[in-house]
Amino acid sequence: MRAVRDPMAEKQNTLPIEALRIKAELEQYFIQSSIECPYGMTYTAVYNQALFDTMPDFLMGAYLASGYRRNGNILYNMHCKGCQACVPIRIDPQEFKANRNQKRTWNKNRDITVEITPLTCSRENLALLEKFLAARYPGRDSSALDYYNGFFLNHITNTVEVSYRIGSRLVGVAIVDLSTTWLNIVFFYFDPAEGKRSPGTYNILYLIDFCMQKGIEFVYLGYWIEDVRQMDYKANFKPHHILRSGTWRLINC
Repeated sequence: MRAVRDPMAEKQNTLPIEALRIKAELEQYFIQSSIECPYGMTYTAVYNQALFDTMPDFLMGAYLASGYRRNGNILYNMHCKGCQACVPIRIDPQEFKANRNQKRTWNKNRDITVEITPLTCSRENLALLEKFLAARYPGRDSSALDYYNGFFLNHITNTVEVSYRIGSRLVGVAIVDLSTTWLNIVFFYFDPAEGKRSPGTYNILYLIDFCMQKGIEFVYLGYWIEDVRQMDYKANFKPHHILRSGTWRLINC
């Protein structure tokens, strides 16, 4: 991939002064926690994290723009010694251009209906998530209910679910944090039997299209790790921006 200097992207790197001031004051509440790297890297994963009750949209946006992620009520970024593999990645919906495969995926899923609602922990959702986890993470310790209670449900920011259906049958759910200026993808699960539809790709395409229609500036995809094959799909959405050394850089190819 090739990074291109983009004056417009550089302007967007500037955070509001008030947000920077508050972030600096809150830094004292962050602590570091070390565990084995969940992505299989040879380095110890060091999470710089803090627990919050609530957070206004402008401040949450500032944390996202600084490379932070959310896990339940916890905000964190990575402080791994000797490793900088976790690279924040985001998309500007107004810049995005779908490639041939993405256009094919979009057309393949025209029979899907979409509904955006407040986050729920329904039996239908839990059953689909259990099916997804059993196929994707066999032998796991956490249940679908654990995911909702410990990961999805929070009181920090506005979180919604995007439900995808074929007829009346639920085939996918995206958990996203949403404001008028940014959308943060927290998690996506789907019916493994519908894998031929490329549901993960379709989910991101739908969210990009939604944000473009609503005038939302950025779609945050989380972390991208170049050496983790399962994350290749994130870099396929172009152009996109990656955060390196505190600066968002435009990637065209």
